[in-house]
Amino acid sequence: MKRIFSGMQPTGNLHLGNYLGALKNWVKLQDDYECFYCVVDLHAITLPQDPEALRRASREVACAYIASGIDTNKSSLIVQSMMPAHTELAWILGSKVPLGWLNRMTQFKDKAGKDAGKQLLGLYSYPVLMAADILAYKATHVPVGEDQKQHVELTRDIAIAFNNTYGEIFPIPEPLIMGEATRVMSLRDGKKKMSKSDESDYSRINMTDDADTIMLKIRKAKTDPEPLPETAKELESRPEADNLITIYASLADTTVAEVLKSHAGEQFSTFKKDLADLAISKLIPITNRMRELMADPAEIDAILKKGADKANALTQKTLREVKDRVGFL
Repeated sequence: MKRIFSGMQPTGNLHLGNYLGALKNWVKLQDDYECFYCVVDLHAITLPQDPEALRRASREVACAYIASGIDTNKSSLIVQSMMPAHTELAWILGSKVPLGWLNRMTQFKDKAGKDAGKQLLGLYSYPVLMAADILAYKATHVPVGEDQKQHVELTRDIAIAFNNTYGEIFPIPEPLIMGEATRVMSLRDGKKKMSKSDESDYSRINMTDDADTIMLKIRKAKTDPEPLPETAKELESRPEADNLITIYASLADTTVAEVLKSHAGEQFSTFKKDLADLAISKLIPITNRMRELMADPAEIDAILKKGADKANALTQKTLREVKDRVGFL
């Protein structure tokens, strides 16, 4: 059985990068894999969260999954904190992880900066919880963006080390990096990843933005005065241009080469209008569906409970296996 596990944090608004880098690809995987898609709220609390805002955001992310095309008859939607096996397994795995493995994780270094000594344990150790998230399901594949590939590599190292010590329990998961937009960049800075935490709302297109806002943000997106080139190689020194063209290609389900073939020599003022029209046609139906779903939180909670029941049956079986191998009564 090929099995997928992946998730997103319920922090801030989901944005275009989340959709193109993850959600759009998750929908495509449903027919070929058994899929578990998670709202990773335990990861979210590595930074301060308002409890009521976190609850609402968790439902909103689940709504975004469904509105984007996740079929709850094919895939299981779950909330991480409803899965006790995740945290239990994280402790067991963490007791086998050398500090050197965690010290090399670049994401902690990026977030902690010069104040690493003041950071909370959760931010440092959450890659172990991420490994537990994946291994609790015995997932064979993990769809991720380029920036998360290192975490899957750590998960693989942990699985191999555990299997070597206690006998084979875990499959060694493979990262799946899909589509043209493996890393969507800020609309204000083509060298910086699009982020929920960026101070400027003009740096991203939120999944809750209306059509006028999407049009305005794309019109104001940073680029350069040169027209669209003929080849992708010419984009290597033009990060903002590269970003907008890549976004277009991903939204249109085509390639950067095809976009350049049809738009080469065009001014970016014209291209941005086409890009905005395309983005609006793809995103506004999702936004409208999210609003409909958010109006009925009881229905969302019922879907999440259904997913939790299935996921708990699977993950508790894995946990019992692990505890038996480790030597727990």
